[in-house]
Amino acid sequence: MTDISIEKVTVPKLSPSHIVARLGRRSIVLVGMMGVGKSSIGRRLGGRLGVPFVDADTEIEKAAGMNIADIFARNGEASFRSGEARVIARLLEGGPQVLASGGGAVMHPDTRSAIKAKGISLWLSADFDVLMRRISKRKNERPMLQTADPAATLRRLLAEREPIYAQSDITVQSREVPHDAIVTDIMSAVAAFLDASGLTQGALPEGRDGV
Repeated sequence: MTDISIEKVTVPKLSPSHIVARLGRRSIVLVGMMGVGKSSIGRRLGGRLGVPFVDADTEIEKAAGMNIADIFARNGEASFRSGEARVIARLLEGGPQVLASGGGAVMHPDTRSAIKAKGISLWLSADFDVLMRRISKRKNERPMLQTADPAATLRRLLAEREPIYAQSDITVQSREVPHDAIVTDIMSAVAAFLDASGLTQGALPEGRDGV
């Protein structure tokens, strides 16, 4: 795995058009916990690069005809993750694009395999306090946090998921700054990853690992 963190690279200067050309048919897949800003940051990143932004959760809701919370309540998490894996595999055929995945999406092995084959994975990481502050504003929309102690649940989910998130090709810290600043960080990190890994026109180097 070529692990690129924005904090430990000297980044090359690549224009958005050069980055997109180097992506080929691959998608930039944003992974990370609920509340890190995958949708809002991803939408801005897509605009900066001039490629579509797709939110996997929105596409899942369209396919199911109900919202995520109702899918969880009706079918349970295991069924939801299987359906999510199928939707993400389909969406990855549409690159280049910026694709925001759900917080638990990469816990499913089929989803990890699909992202590895068709995308560049980017973990938007955030500190617990930042996540809790953001999530508390929309906790009714977070089915995984409908528990007696949401903070304890969030800590448990972080402990379970962060080792998987950490397998991503790129890591960028989501923090309390304007989202455009995070987008700039992501652009630099993606450029550095493409430069370090030698990816050109959609080719993946032999032996590449990822989420």
